[in-house]
Parts: sequence; C-alpha cells; structure tokens
Amino acid sequence: MSFSLPQLEYSYDALEPHIDARTMEIHHSKHHQGYTNKLNAAIEGSEHDSKDILDILEGLDMNNMALRNNAGGFYNHKLFWEVINPNGESAMSDGLASSINDAFGSFDNFKDTFSKAAATRFGSGWAWLCVKEGKLEVCSTPNQDNPLMPNGCGGTPILGLDVWEHAYYLNYQNRRPDYINAFFEVINWGVVSERFNQAL
Repeated sequence: MSFSLPQLEYSYDALEPHIDARTMEIHHSKHHQGYTNKLNAAIEGSEHDSKDILDILEGLDMNNMALRNNAGGFYNHKLFWEVINPNGESAMSDGLASSINDAFGSFDNFKDTFSKAAATRFGSGWAWLCVKEGKLEVCSTPNQDNPLMPNGCGGTPILGLDVWEHAYYLNYQNRRPDYINAFFEVINWGVVSERFNQAL
C-alpha cells in the first residue's frame, strides 16, 4: 500500500486571516507531501507495506525513527486538515458539548486546558483532545508523535493542533498563543463531533 497526499476541501486562502494562504500552501504541499513521500519510502518492501496507517501507528517500533516520524507526520496532518474549516461553521453535537462539560467543567475551561497544552509544548509537537475509555482528555506529544503510538498519551485523537513553527511562523512569528487563539476560530466542530461518536 502506498499513501498519497490528502487533498484539501478548501483553498489555501480560505482560512485567512486566521491561517494565511502562504503558510497553508507550504504546510500542505511541502511539509505534508514530504512526510507522505518519506512514509512510502519507509514502508516499501517491509512488513508494513500492506497495512493501513492506524495499524502502522498502533504497532509501531518506536526505535524505527523513519517510520515513527513520517507515519506520525502523515496521520497528524491528515487529521489537522479535517478538523479545520474555512467558515468556522458546523455546530458541536450535544453529546460532545456534554462530554466537554463533564470533563472540564465548561467549554472555556476546556479551551484553557487545550491552549495551555499547546502553548507549553517545548519545541515542536502537537496538542490533542482524545477520547480515552469513554471520557475526554487533553494531552500533548513531541515532534510527530501522537496518542495512538505505543508511547503516546493514549486514547483516540479527535482534535489536534500542530505547534511546529512551520504551521504558524510566517504569520505569527514567535507568538504561538495568538496562533492557538486563531485555531479556535476555524475548528470544524461538526467533524470533531463525528470523530467523537466514532471513538465511543
């Protein structure tokens, strides 16, 4: 099995002013394409070349850095493109809203918790909202690691934020908190709600 770069369902400039077109173009066509190409090279002729991405991630040898970095990079970015929306549309489901309130006390508390996980991730990495044993949790992972990997924080990711500098530096420079706030303006809560239901 070879993997191909997922196509976006919106144009590179559709998320402006929150995420600028040039960043989107480089992020998708260069960075994600690079992870895709290197993932295909890493699995070629191996036991993994007939597996889907979830099987690869869940059974990963964490010492296989080429596979770890590029399978993670491929999956993480695919999720990221799906959970953002140019119109900030699509309401959160009642079930997800209720679970956020149960887990964090309120949506504002959830936003603070998630934003802190993203802002305090040292260097490069990701912040995640996951379903773990039927409940919501926030965590973060370094580099291109994710919760599905053997050393991950566990659970099924339903929302992820890329806090590598390539995701925001052209527009926000070192102002990562501003980028995190902008992310909340473009979350596709309809897709996140669907992922929540599937994870349950």
